Formats: sequence, C-alpha cells, structure tokens
Amino acid sequence: LVACGLTHKAIRSRSRRGQLHRLHVGVWAVGHPEVPFEGRMLAAVKACGSTAVLSHRSAACLWGFLDLEERDPEVTVLGRGTRVRPAIVVHRTLARVPRDVTRFRAVPVTTPARTLLDLAAVIDGSSLRHAVRRAEGMRLVNVRQLAETCQRLGPRRGSRKLGLILATGSAPTRSVLESVVLDLILSSGLAHPEVNVALSLGGRRLVPDFRWPAQDLVVEADGAAWHDQK
Repeated sequence: LVACGLTHKAIRSRSRRGQLHRLHVGVWAVGHPEVPFEGRMLAAVKACGSTAVLSHRSAACLWGFLDLEERDPEVTVLGRGTRVRPAIVVHRTLARVPRDVTRFRAVPVTTPARTLLDLAAVIDGSSLRHAVRRAEGMRLVNVRQLAETCQRLGPRRGSRKLGLILATGSAPTRSVLESVVLDLILSSGLAHPEVNVALSLGGRRLVPDFRWPAQDLVVEADGAAWHDQK
C-alpha cells in the first residue's frame, strides 16, 4: 500500500471506512473481508514472505484432492527462522527444489507430488490413500511422479507411509466414496478391478467406477444424491 502511494494515515482512514480489511500483518483485503478460499490462502502466503508457498493440507485442498475444511492455512517457508504468524501454521525447510513449487489459481503452492509427500507427515494412512487415489483420478499426479519425488527428497517423515501406498498399488478414484468402496472390495479378497477405465458401449463412451471385464461386471459407487430421489 505504501508502494502504491498511500501514507500510513491514509491506510488507517480507509480501514476505518471499511475500504481496507487487515487479514494478516501487512496483508489487506480491499472492499470487504469475506474473501474466497483462494484469496485467504494467497493472503497467508504473502504474510510469510517471498520464500513462502502454500503446502500440506491447505495445498491439498487448493488442488482439490482433500475436501475444504476450516483450519488455519499451512505454509512452508525457506530457512530456520522461528517467527510465529498468528492464524497460520508455518512449516520450515532448509532446501526446496524449484520443480516442487508452482502456481495454481494465482497461489504459490507445492506441486501435487510434493503436496502428497508433505501430507503423508500430517494425516493418517487411510486419509492419505484416499488423497493419493483422488489426485490420480484428477490426473494431477501419477505413480512415477510420486516415486521420483520420494526418491529425490530421500527419507523423511511420512515418506515410508506414502511408499507403502505406492507399493501396494494405488488406483485413480474420483471421490472418497469410490476410495472407500475400493478398500471394501480389496479387503474382501476380490480381484482388483479396473478403476475408472473408459470403455465404448454401443457407440457411447462410458467410464464405470469399477469393472471386472472377464466377468462382465460393473459396480458403481454413487451417493444418496443419485439414489435418494422421490
């Protein structure tokens, strides 16, 4: 704001009139404080300095392979500093490779593969498996990219958990419900089905949730929105 030509007095005046709303120290919303999710995440990144990127659960929510939830934004910054930012969870790293950082919806954020590796350190195995499958189903990441990221960054908290998921064969589901149903199928001892593999039927392209071609069997995992109509 100062760089734009506003004095500190002008900033205070606009704040009192409801034209500026402070989200974090040094970060303001213009017009109203009810900014969308992407705006709140960008504000948290800006509040943590030039080396900051959105990461962990917040990055997973931005990419769409975790559902949105009300929690403080998680940001990773470069360096050993211990400065605390109110209402922001700050993670720190001593080394960050440029290929692990990108922008999505204008927000500096860890790549999907790096996000899943970071996520492995802060959520349980079942939730992580659902997130991996969902990210694959959205075509944001594949097994090769995840394996390369794990190998390149070496052993760290959560890497073994993610490695076990990759070793047992993840599958690209498109929702938590599909992932839960797949777990039920596999835990029952049934053969691993094709998951979200397109097929042509009568000139139409269909993408069944689960399919066993040899048995001509398809299983759909649909919620109440599809079946609860009166």
